[in-house]
Amino acid sequence: MEILRVENLTKRFGELIAVNRVSFKIDKGEIVGLIGPNGSGKTTLFNLITGVLKPDEGKIFFENKRIDGMMPHEIYNLGIVRSFQIPRVFNNVTVAENAMLAPREQVGETPIKALFRFLWHKQEKNLAEKIVDILSELNLLRVARSRSTAISGGQMKLTEIARVMSSEPKLVLLDEPAAGVAISLAHEIFSRLRRLRDQFNITLFIIEHRLDILFEYVDRVMVMSQGRIIAEGEPKEIIEDPRVIDVYLGSR
Repeated sequence: MEILRVENLTKRFGELIAVNRVSFKIDKGEIVGLIGPNGSGKTTLFNLITGVLKPDEGKIFFENKRIDGMMPHEIYNLGIVRSFQIPRVFNNVTVAENAMLAPREQVGETPIKALFRFLWHKQEKNLAEKIVDILSELNLLRVARSRSTAISGGQMKLTEIARVMSSEPKLVLLDEPAAGVAISLAHEIFSRLRRLRDQFNITLFIIEHRLDILFEYVDRVMVMSQGRIIAEGEPKEIIEDPRVIDVYLGSR
C-alpha cells in the first residue's frame, strides 16, 4: 500500500534546478535508499518532503493527503519525521530526555497543566517505559543518563534515531545515518533500523553514500543525478546499471 507519492516535483534556486520533475512512490513498510553524487538534489528532496522548502512545481501526497505547501510542524504531526547528516541533539539534557522531548501532545507541556502532577504523571510514566524499550533496542541504555555532550558521535546518531522513533512516526527520512562512524557501528545502525521497521511498522527513506553498507539492508534504491531520478530498482539491479556506473560511481 502506497504511503508517499511525489509527482513532477521541481525546485529552483535561481538558474539552478536542484530537483527537476521528480516522480516516485514508496509503499508502506519499505526501506528505500536514495543515492547519488554530492549536489545531485537528495537533501533538497528531503527538505521538500518535510516542508522545509516549498516546491516550485509538482505535488507531494502522504497517505493520499496532499502535503506540499504545509508547514513542517504540520507534516511532522502527520507522522513524517527526519534526521540529519550531522546529528542535532539537545546538549544540555540527557540521552533519555532527548528521546522524551519528541512525542506529540504531551500534557505536561501545557504551562497550566504542568503545575498539576496528577494530570501528566501517568502519561509521563508510560512514555518513559516506551523510551526504555527504544533505547534498549538502540543499545543506548548504558548512556541513558549521560548528557549528549558526553557521548560519542555514533551514540549521538543513535540518540537522534531514538528521538525520531519516540515520536511514533509512520515515515522516517534519514540523511546519512552511517556517515562518519566505523564500519561495524554503521552495520549495527542499519541492522537496528531494520528491526525498528519490523517492530514499529514504519517506512524508511534513507540517503547514504556508503553503498556497500546501504545495499545490504534496503529493499529498493533510487539514484539521483543533476536533480533527476535516473535509475530505480533492487540493489543488485542498481549495481549493474550502466547509468549508475557512469553518472554516480564514475564521479566518485
